[in-house]
Amino acid sequence: MNTLKFVLPAILSAALLFGCAGESVVKPGEEGGAGTGATTEQGAQGIPLGQEGALPAEALDDPSSPLSKRIVYFDFDSSQVKPEYLDLVTLHGQFLAANPGVHVKLEGHTDERGTREYNVGLGERRAQAVERLLLLQGATRDQVELVSYGEELPAAMGHDEQSWSLNRRVELNYNR
Repeated sequence: MNTLKFVLPAILSAALLFGCAGESVVKPGEEGGAGTGATTEQGAQGIPLGQEGALPAEALDDPSSPLSKRIVYFDFDSSQVKPEYLDLVTLHGQFLAANPGVHVKLEGHTDERGTREYNVGLGERRAQAVERLLLLQGATRDQVELVSYGEELPAAMGHDEQSWSLNRRVELNYNR
């Protein structure tokens, strides 16, 4: 059963990788081509690719881009990336792979329940889970830094499930 915890996310990630691997090309006269004859390749989720297929760094700052979303939330006492965040982490991994000069810090956080030591470890395991998925997409270890804050930097100060759910997270912070 413990092996399933590690194998299932890897299988899901691989399936996403192959499912999102298709590229589309805007043909002349179609939307995005402006009739100029220029082609614009697009990566996963329709994010326009820049020169030589690299996702442009501007996509990080564009609020309409999925890359502007940089928080992955977790279930209580879990370091398994939820299925609804797999596409998001995949996109960030593809972005890092296409932009080798960009670095990201994965900051692991927990809610206030549990000992300080346990929460620091859990925050680290959460950051490592996101890192594994980024690496599967082609990011390199040199691009990724891990840090765990445990319960020390809560996003919400309440002592209820709504606040706790906002505190169980990994934040992706880019250094450009």
